Amino acid sequence: MSEATPLGGKVLSKSFFVLLAIAAIASIFLIMRFIFGIGSVTNMNDGYPWGIWIAYDVVVGTALACGGYSMALLVYVANKGEYHPLVRPALLASMLGYTMAGVSVFIDLGRYWQMYNIFLPKFANIHSVMFEVALCIGLYVVVLWIEFAPAFLEKFRTEKMLKKLNRVIFVFIALGVLLPTMHQSSLGTMILMAGHKLSPLWWTSFLPLLFLISAITMGYAMVIFESTLSSIGFKRPLETDVLSKISGIIPWLIGLYMVIRFEHINHGGYWNLVFAGSFKSILFLLENAFYLIPFLILVNPHNRKKPRLLFIAAMSLLLGGAFYRFNAYLVAFDPGTGWQYFPSVSEILITFGIVAVEIMGYLLIVKKLPVFPKLEHA
Repeated sequence: MSEATPLGGKVLSKSFFVLLAIAAIASIFLIMRFIFGIGSVTNMNDGYPWGIWIAYDVVVGTALACGGYSMALLVYVANKGEYHPLVRPALLASMLGYTMAGVSVFIDLGRYWQMYNIFLPKFANIHSVMFEVALCIGLYVVVLWIEFAPAFLEKFRTEKMLKKLNRVIFVFIALGVLLPTMHQSSLGTMILMAGHKLSPLWWTSFLPLLFLISAITMGYAMVIFESTLSSIGFKRPLETDVLSKISGIIPWLIGLYMVIRFEHINHGGYWNLVFAGSFKSILFLLENAFYLIPFLILVNPHNRKKPRLLFIAAMSLLLGGAFYRFNAYLVAFDPGTGWQYFPSVSEILITFGIVAVEIMGYLLIVKKLPVFPKLEHA
């Protein structure tokens, strides 16, 4: 197992200041939100009680942050230790992604000051899928920070604490597999309850399974995407050998996803809706095209050894998964006559700010803490 080491280098680069500026602009609107109320910065309404803060930052964002979960399934459940060097970078991306998803929920809640009620047993509604999602995501954020804690302990050379943590870390690894399995499938259950308000192109009793498959698949795609960009950005060797092996799992997951998706269309006789030429049908075809591209690329073993094709496949799969989840929660959802929703400029800028903070956190941590494996050769 390779020893991890900080990348070092300058933190306050030009790109970092650009991200800082985006975050600063978002903070202005956040101040307005907390002073004047949520209605001052959002176009959400009674028909659309959630907007892009939930649809993107939580539903899409947590799936993009499933790299740590997907790698845990591979390394700790399937016992594939050869992929262990990819675990800590994936875990970092997951930790930051889920943390910022929690922040976006805090922003989205009308009575944000009562958010702690989620963790109080006397307020627990065990029959609510929304409660299960909120509790699992909240607990998973804590689990991710504990799982990543060895990086902090190694940095500050607190060996005694590190040894103590290593004795019990298996408990948090197990929770790190259980909790995402629960809440990612439950995100599908939440929109399943929309019933006839959700377009038949998206509504199916298999929504929980489809959401879980898409999360795992997007997790592997994000590992490839993040590894490739990190290698180029930080001038490190490409990890094509190990990424090509991981990519071999993806066609099987996409195949299962597509079979379930289109069997529902075929069984329900919804082909007329698929080719209706409407806005929803175009987005349905687009999201599935993004799934088909990586399948066609990665089903060929020779393509998996080509970094450029690996990156294109990963990026296409991330777009497909993001479109699927975003469409299911916003585009395909119709609360009834008279309700419309399009995100306000302030909503969009706050979302950009959340993403900017996440990227800044990533840059800071990888340069200061041992995240990436130490290079054996210059």
